Amino acid sequence: MRTVRGGDTRKLRAYNERMIVQAIRSFGPLSKAEIARATGLSAQAAAVIVNALLEDGLLIKTPKVRGRVGQPQTPLALNPRGAFSLGVKIGRRSVEALVIDFLGAPVSHWEREHDAPLPEVVMEAARDGVRAALDGLPEGARDRLAGLGVAMPGHFDMWWEELDLPPNSLAAWSGLDPAAVLAEETGLEAIFCNDATAACAAELALGGAISAANTLYIYIATFVGGGVVIDGQLQHGPTGNAGAIGSLPVAGRDEDGRPRQLIHDASLITLERELIAAGLDSRGHIYGTAVGPEADALFEAWMETAAAALARACAAASAVMEFEMAVIDGVLNPAWRDRLVAATEAAMDGVNRAGLSPLRFAAGETGPGARVLGAAFLPLHGRFSAQPTIFLRELARPAEA
Repeated sequence: MRTVRGGDTRKLRAYNERMIVQAIRSFGPLSKAEIARATGLSAQAAAVIVNALLEDGLLIKTPKVRGRVGQPQTPLALNPRGAFSLGVKIGRRSVEALVIDFLGAPVSHWEREHDAPLPEVVMEAARDGVRAALDGLPEGARDRLAGLGVAMPGHFDMWWEELDLPPNSLAAWSGLDPAAVLAEETGLEAIFCNDATAACAAELALGGAISAANTLYIYIATFVGGGVVIDGQLQHGPTGNAGAIGSLPVAGRDEDGRPRQLIHDASLITLERELIAAGLDSRGHIYGTAVGPEADALFEAWMETAAAALARACAAASAVMEFEMAVIDGVLNPAWRDRLVAATEAAMDGVNRAGLSPLRFAAGETGPGARVLGAAFLPLHGRFSAQPTIFLRELARPAEA
């Protein structure tokens, strides 16, 4: 980590505080000596800042570690109640609001489903959600909120036809700023993010599936989306639309003669409609609260098409950026998700990959809650990290004393 030297003393102090918090989040509990080594601060400077963070309630002491050379050490850890953050996910099928603690654990959660993402309906739900989530906070937590993160698909006003909605029914989204609306509602500073990128942020910072510095992240929901990790850092893109793999062109045209995109072959809206047409509980089967052979057969048929399309998309993406791995997650129940990951990896055998580096596959770990969890984590990262972007957690601890 880089240490700021010189310049404004208060800015330097704040930066060094963020470095210490970031080091502990990356490595786990650290002694003062380990903190000094991890951040590049002097032992004296690290001790002074650690004591201030303890006094502010951001850090706590853990039991002393004995059995090492020298005096027993007291590791410092993040205090779960030291800070909180609010996240909102605005989706095509539901709105979620979530408050997490300093470690990323859920504290208060609210969700409401809708049949169509009409602006008035969705924004009313979002307002209700933030009020309900904040009402569920423990005493004193409101004063320790780091901010508000809002995650939502890009270009929300498009693809109304894919949702079987009337023309212009989503047009009002193009003039709406949901983050500004909810910032005014809550009085919190808001950060806006693409929903699949937010899911990738949750996996990168709080999950464990991403283990390569260059990773393509794929999130399967009503529509398929993605995230991009390059050199260990989450990429947002100039307009926040990096990883929009749902818009990748695929072969063929739809029934209206329009060129097809990946969203037509690898999105759950297709499986959802097949389950509903069969008289089955689509949400129950997709999320795993219902099971049955008829639903499984429909999933198998959908998966065959989706896996082939995802394999081609992974190969295309790897030709542009040398990804080392692809992580697939989403709202699918774990059994179906794991089968989709395996089927996509197998489908790579049918893709001409001459000239491309090998790509390994893994299932994500954060699942259906990834998007709102990522939204909630963004303000914590912005307030308490010395890095401008979310990065892959380092795998090794600092050298021991």
